[in-house]
Amino acid sequence: MSENEARLRADLTLTRRRNLTDQRGFTLWFTGLSGAGKTAIAKEVEKELHNRGLKVERLDGDIVRQSLTRDLGFSKEDRDRNIERVTFVAKLLTRNGVAVICSFISPYRERRAKSRAEIGEFIEAYVECPLDVLVERDVKGLYKKALAGEIQNFTGVSDPYEPPENPAIVCHTAEETLAESTAKVISYLEENGYIPVP
Repeated sequence: MSENEARLRADLTLTRRRNLTDQRGFTLWFTGLSGAGKTAIAKEVEKELHNRGLKVERLDGDIVRQSLTRDLGFSKEDRDRNIERVTFVAKLLTRNGVAVICSFISPYRERRAKSRAEIGEFIEAYVECPLDVLVERDVKGLYKKALAGEIQNFTGVSDPYEPPENPAIVCHTAEETLAESTAKVISYLEENGYIPVP
């Protein structure tokens, strides 16, 4: 089979999948520092999409590391591999008409750009919160330990976090309530045709 024939067959398969469902598949990717509120917003968005009768799957960093990527550590290579595996799952779900909600620190711009390119229907949502607020919020005291040098490779302290340069959505969780951040995300999805307006 020629390369053109293979590409055409893949395009036809994608078209057939889209025709099987009236739902537009997409991946909503929440990125931000630990404790910024990614999971909290993701859960609320998931609940709202479920209430509207949409097919939705939520992939969360902590849960994924207990199963799909439990063999990985926190080096840059392992962090990239973690996101690479999640991207593969998100791509499969997205192309089958599922709304996929991912909440991962995903600290590196280059790896997020690769995820965007691979998935296609990719919406980057930056959950922003100042470090001093995160330290204040942190009930486990992980930030204090990281700042004291007791925890190595802690993103935002001893390991870099590269904020998105042009995210589709920005939630400022030190200034917004959970309901406000959720409403901002839902409005974006409605206005851009990802979900129907009720």
